[in-house]
Amino acid sequence: MKQYIQAHMLPGMSIPVIDGIFHITYVLNPGAAFGILENQRVFFIVIALFMLGLAFYFFKHIPKKFMLMRLGLSLLAGGAIGNVIDRVQTGYVIDFLDFRIWPVFNLADMAIVTGVGCVIYTLVFMSFPTEDQESSR
Repeated sequence: MKQYIQAHMLPGMSIPVIDGIFHITYVLNPGAAFGILENQRVFFIVIALFMLGLAFYFFKHIPKKFMLMRLGLSLLAGGAIGNVIDRVQTGYVIDFLDFRIWPVFNLADMAIVTGVGCVIYTLVFMSFPTEDQESSR
């Protein structure tokens, strides 16, 4: 999808899919969410690679029964990889999903937000064994 948008649209162009509700809008985002910390390319790449390293490290320590946590980390890592690829190739993140009531975003952003939601849900609502329970086994 991103390649099609880059090949057939100019930055700022918008194509209504459902007029006034959902558009495909080509935006080059030099920052993070909502454009904060614009033009900090190296910073974002370093932070993303650090977070990916943490995700890969912790993933192998998460018991298989915590599938939602594992899914969340996988989505988070996949989204981060997608945005890092954009930043390395172009210096920007290519955003294109425009619901007109929210800043334009991309599929990698959706994966990151969904992944964080899964991780938070697991941490808040799932019970993890305590050290006492672990040592009694």
